[in-house]
Amino acid sequence: MARPRRSPEVQGIRTRKYNPRESLAGYLFISPWIAGLLIFTVISMGWSLVLSFQHFDLSTNIGTPAGFDNYRQIFADPKVGTSLRNTFFYALLAVPLDITVALLLALLLRGVRWGSGLFRTIYYLPKMSPSVATAAVFLLLLNGNEGAINKALGLLHIPGPQWLVDPAWVKPAIVLMSLWGVGGSMVILLAALQGVPPELYEAAAVDGAGRRAQFFRITLPLISPTLFFLVIVNTIGALQVFDQAFLLFYRDGNSNAPDAALFYGVYLYQQAFQQFNFGEAAAMAWVLFVIIMIITVIQITIGNKLVFYEGSSR
Repeated sequence: MARPRRSPEVQGIRTRKYNPRESLAGYLFISPWIAGLLIFTVISMGWSLVLSFQHFDLSTNIGTPAGFDNYRQIFADPKVGTSLRNTFFYALLAVPLDITVALLLALLLRGVRWGSGLFRTIYYLPKMSPSVATAAVFLLLLNGNEGAINKALGLLHIPGPQWLVDPAWVKPAIVLMSLWGVGGSMVILLAALQGVPPELYEAAAVDGAGRRAQFFRITLPLISPTLFFLVIVNTIGALQVFDQAFLLFYRDGNSNAPDAALFYGVYLYQQAFQQFNFGEAAAMAWVLFVIIMIITVIQITIGNKLVFYEGSSR
């Protein structure tokens, strides 16, 4: 049996020789990114790992070997445990809320026919707001006595809590502030929703499926890879939360902030730039890195069993 002949285009692709000038041009184009990765990520991580095994003296810029003393110190520090619990609680509350609100907004915007670009811009703009400006706004909104949120609750005859004083409401207040930037997740989900073929909805409607059935049988499975991506990315971001808690409670070096506002990133900052315990701060950073890696691996392992990928046999 004669072998099928390749088309000239395929032959040209397969026989094309390596061009060093094109490769050099490509590397030159990405060289700024490579330099940034090496300087600000790879080298910095390597130095922080070395620093985590040293007692570093800021006055002399000299580090002395410490072995695992820094790691033993942070595991014996009760504030490290408190900050980890606060961070995990925040992540468990903030990540599902962020994705849920973003999905609801994306579903609403998908149905907008006129002025959709304007509404997308309006919802995304808060994501671009500086953290300091956002914190200043929420300090006013969350004021327990004169804040706009409590005044609105008062109109409904609901007593508003002391958001920034009551330890039970401190973390929900920070979660509420983080939802201000939900536009980033919304844009990603909106793109995923627009990628769902409309023919599937038409066929489902012909078969008698309602909107609820279409959402759970068509929409959710087809956007599940995007949801999976957002869960991983938002979880990593939530475990590194810093600016919301710091700007609301520690911006003036406040030492009377409630323990409920002490997040892992905030305590790491205090150890490094207030107590100047750079070795312990570096050890804390690597412990957080390991925690994030373990959680991410668990999420990927579970997600690969639940996520629907188009073209897969499952």
